[in-house]
Amino acid sequence: MRRLEALHRRLSTKGPRGGLQRVLLFALLPFGWSFGWLSRFRAWLYRREILPSFRAPVPVLSVGNLAVGGTGKTPVVDFLVKRFLAAGKQVAVVSRGYGGSGTEGVGVVSAGQGPLLSPRVCGDEPFLLARRNPLALVFIAPRRAEGIRLAVEKYGAEIIVLDDGFQHLAVRRDLDIVLLDASRPLGNGHVLPAGILREFPAALGRGDLFLLTRCGDREGFLPPVPGPVLRSRHVLSGQAVSLSGEVVALEDLSAKRGVAFAGIADPGKFFASLENAGLNLLHSLGFSDHCGYLGEDLARLIEGAKGADYLVTTEKDGVKLPSGELPVPCYQVPMDLVVQDEAVMERALNPFLREGVEMAISEKLLELLACPKCKGEVHLRKEKNRIVCEECRLLYPIRDDIPVMLIDEAESF
Repeated sequence: MRRLEALHRRLSTKGPRGGLQRVLLFALLPFGWSFGWLSRFRAWLYRREILPSFRAPVPVLSVGNLAVGGTGKTPVVDFLVKRFLAAGKQVAVVSRGYGGSGTEGVGVVSAGQGPLLSPRVCGDEPFLLARRNPLALVFIAPRRAEGIRLAVEKYGAEIIVLDDGFQHLAVRRDLDIVLLDASRPLGNGHVLPAGILREFPAALGRGDLFLLTRCGDREGFLPPVPGPVLRSRHVLSGQAVSLSGEVVALEDLSAKRGVAFAGIADPGKFFASLENAGLNLLHSLGFSDHCGYLGEDLARLIEGAKGADYLVTTEKDGVKLPSGELPVPCYQVPMDLVVQDEAVMERALNPFLREGVEMAISEKLLELLACPKCKGEVHLRKEKNRIVCEECRLLYPIRDDIPVMLIDEAESF
């Protein structure tokens, strides 16, 4: 399985190597086109309101991506949660809970006092967010609308952060943040299984704010997008935390022999960051994404630790590890997000930080408004202070809290 994943990543990001891989990629293209058109048709059904979508009574911010895996959503969600908590907002994260066994209905990962579910039940990412932000609300729900209702009606959530929500069109959002890996924003440009994209690149037109992650010296091609493009980096924390909670400086490990491992979408970048931080690594072990470290995987990890003084991994992997079964100490190294264009990010978030933002344009008024061009439904984009018609791709201005529904005043996007 690991070899197949590595082959697919190579085809999707670096292109085929040799005639056989070219034939394989060519054979996958029709499946990618079919999947892309199905995704496009599904989005059209939501845009035309043939498929219903839920409008929450509080602002909803979605963090998602166009590609599968490896764009660093968790640090971005963590960044937003910390920003809203610092502003005194009751923020709730609603996630699908991928990688966990799940619960019946909505699972309460945190009610504002730290994790209540294990990572094997709720998934590593929701658990990690609850542990990093014990005052935040965190829920898992296959039907995100149900999680949002519970968060608002029972726990008093004021802002919702929808984790991995770009394709979850059953919930309307007020800000769509789309993450793209700076080195390969679109991979090879093809949709799954011929590439890494979940939809055709044209789907970026639904986004509001675009965040290039892991920016460095080289940045791949990004087509024109309808919103600001920010750049960011994921940086290693200067501290490592053992599975028992002991904190050590990362530089204190540099004189010892370590083995790095990770079960994430792109472990190579994590391993390179550790080496750049000065760690002396005997070797590195890559596992499948969301690996549970049971059975053969745990045996492989124990075997790989021979001759090492310590093991080092990501926080997402560390929450699932059985510390008593490892032969040497195991340390987790947190990853933090650094946004280079922080002023632009603040401007995008400011409308959601003001008191009573959700009441600026009431839901009742929105229900009465219609696009004067197509007579269809419109909704509010708070971050742009505009009324938007997705069908006509028009933005109508709001002046003195009054919508100006005139075609001549509208801006296209």
